[in-house]
Amino acid sequence: MRRPVDYGLLEETMSRARDGSAPPGDLLAAASGALEEIASGRSGLRAVRHPLGFLCLPVHRQDDRGVCVHVFDAEARRAAPGLTTSPVHAHSWDLASCVLYGRVGNLRVRVHDRPEAPTHRVFEVRSDASATDEIRPTERLVTYEAGPEETSTGGEIYTLPAGHFHATVVPPGTAAATLLLGRSLPGRRDLSLGPLHGTLHRVVRQTCDVAHTARTARTVLRRIDGRHSR
Repeated sequence: MRRPVDYGLLEETMSRARDGSAPPGDLLAAASGALEEIASGRSGLRAVRHPLGFLCLPVHRQDDRGVCVHVFDAEARRAAPGLTTSPVHAHSWDLASCVLYGRVGNLRVRVHDRPEAPTHRVFEVRSDASATDEIRPTERLVTYEAGPEETSTGGEIYTLPAGHFHATVVPPGTAAATLLLGRSLPGRRDLSLGPLHGTLHRVVRQTCDVAHTARTARTVLRRIDGRHSR
């Protein structure tokens, strides 16, 4: 059985770490506590392979709030389901993410409605409890331009409001992990930029077994410990 996660406390700790009134180590300790339970196999939690090329450990889900650990490495990229849209997407939830180790870039993207000369179509992504994404084309035709990339390293935090398009960038050949807090907003949809003539389709995310999930958690813990020992 999983130990309950205090989302409010994590959210407060994340906010205090951002403004410098609490050490980032408090967040790393919170992440390590959740990962140790997963690594033991007691939680029964199963990681999910995300089409964007990372492994998601869904630590906590309740109502409009969620806590995940995202793991980026070569194996996660190789085994990810095929991406049918682009890496540029917008969440239906406010995001706050602490980098546990490695380097993670948050590339802000400006999207412009351009029905007369579009390069992409906006798709809605509707996910269900069976780890299936239904990807639905909308009438919105757009172009986009990359804005600034904010790069964060171990112990640093970045945030992104719901509805803002972005892409996550982890340099090839490197590994990283993040502790992510999300709070969904009513009436919002997850969005992605995709091909102009893309059609309605579904993508099934692969769920890992408990043993693989536990091995992943142990790897993340070793890398967190290695960062502290330097």
